[in-house]
Amino acid sequence: MPLESGILLQRQRQIRLLILDVDGVLTDGSLFLGDGGEQYKAFHSRDGHGIRMAQQGGLELAILTGRNSEVVLHRMRDLGVRHLLQGRRDKGEALEELLGQTGFGPEQSAFVGDDVVDLPAMRRVALGIAVADAHPLVLEHADWHTCERGGRGAVREVCETLLAAQGRLEDILRAYLDT
Repeated sequence: MPLESGILLQRQRQIRLLILDVDGVLTDGSLFLGDGGEQYKAFHSRDGHGIRMAQQGGLELAILTGRNSEVVLHRMRDLGVRHLLQGRRDKGEALEELLGQTGFGPEQSAFVGDDVVDLPAMRRVALGIAVADAHPLVLEHADWHTCERGGRGAVREVCETLLAAQGRLEDILRAYLDT
């Protein structure tokens, strides 16, 4: 159930680690497979820039996904995302591993998901976020949900909202106007 606005803002301000699922969050959930078994995924460029802005604003980014994909590895390397856990079906267990790797606690962490497999991680962090087109159970248990759909700007929305809550967005955007 979404949080009351004052509590939501307080939690947004304490986030230092933003953890993202991939399929249905950074993509629209479509899986494209070539005849030879190659995987193709479409990422929204604005989500990518949102990740870069979040990093510029001091947030650490991480990926926690149930699938293994070279495409994800390449995209995250391009974006400078250092923490990447792929092929992890038990996202609650994987979250604990990720927190250990990064040194952040659950109270400093947010997780963005879209499907029921994301609930074990979403429910253990300070801020569980569902994309607008998430599964109904995920929407029900999320602390906050985006207006944008997965793969269509939801990650950018999350990044900008967290940066705004932390008082960093205005300076980041001003740099584009001052050049």
